[in-house]
Amino acid sequence: MNKALLVGRLTRDPELRTTPGGMAVTRFTIAVSKPFVDKNGERGADFINCCSFGRQADNISKYCKKGSLVSAEGRISTSSYDAQDGTKRYVTEVVCDNVTFLTPKSANGSDNSSANSSYATPSYPQEEMPVSNSMEMETADLSEDPFKSFGEEITLTSDDLPF
Repeated sequence: MNKALLVGRLTRDPELRTTPGGMAVTRFTIAVSKPFVDKNGERGADFINCCSFGRQADNISKYCKKGSLVSAEGRISTSSYDAQDGTKRYVTEVVCDNVTFLTPKSANGSDNSSANSSYATPSYPQEEMPVSNSMEMETADLSEDPFKSFGEEITLTSDDLPF
């Protein structure tokens, strides 16, 4: 199975190009933090080259920029080509099937109303936008048993358990 899942920040603005057949292709690099620190106490990063195709490529180039936090899911692809100087060059990159934008739209400086490049989320007018503030959450009244009308009480003993 060839599966890659990356979470990191773009190291530069995505590069959008079009194939001769008209398909959009975006190339970008994600900096992914290493899970350990070096002897100086610093955490390094791996720089992973990625590409995406079609509508997703358009959305990445439109809504992401250098520093954007993304989650990319795809497969690792290797290829080679002959350079102009006659040397053989090898390329390893992640071909992304799904890229999720994790940076809030205000931090990106764009008017992105979609949190995910593949799926649109509803946009609400400012006055209708749902509010989730942990300080204003309603709490349930637990003075009464919420399961009192759930049915008869069942009593289990340790003899009833299969282990």
